[in-house]
Amino acid sequence: MQNTSKEYDKIVSECQDLFLKKMKDYGCAWRILRLPSLTDQIFIKAQRIRSLQIKDAQRIEEDASSEFMGLINYSIMALIQIERGVVEHPDLSSEIIIKDYNSKISQTKQLMLDKNHDYGEAWRDMRVSSLTDLILQKLLRVKQIENNLGETLVSEGVDANYQDIINYAIFALIHLKNNK
Repeated sequence: MQNTSKEYDKIVSECQDLFLKKMKDYGCAWRILRLPSLTDQIFIKAQRIRSLQIKDAQRIEEDASSEFMGLINYSIMALIQIERGVVEHPDLSSEIIIKDYNSKISQTKQLMLDKNHDYGEAWRDMRVSSLTDLILQKLLRVKQIENNLGETLVSEGVDANYQDIINYAIFALIHLKNNK
């Protein structure tokens, strides 16, 4: 599992680097997005990944790897929005955002380590297409919870689903890097 932790950190570092560059370009304009809007953005990216996996040709140059990175970063934004709430105007400095980013990814990595221990790294035997389908399933669950105004009877909340999406996307990126 030591290798998994290092691979995970490398993917996170690449995602965080992209996130910080976009912060320089756009600031934290995403802070105005309500949770369903973030969910829909993540859903669009996951649908595109599935489309790329099914279709023989693509018309836009970006590959699945960049979309998986988007899933990770948008899911972290969603976790931050859950904690901080939505605002009318961008309100946080880069320093605060990166602190929040690191906190959310640290919590999510710990969840991965705990599950990875219990499941014996079963994800390593999964196909990237299956990880994509699981991400889409999680998103449909999130949408249903949002439609239920956040209420669940026996299920985890949206935050746990976003964490799973992050972890599945990181697993997919590890697979894609190892299969090059």
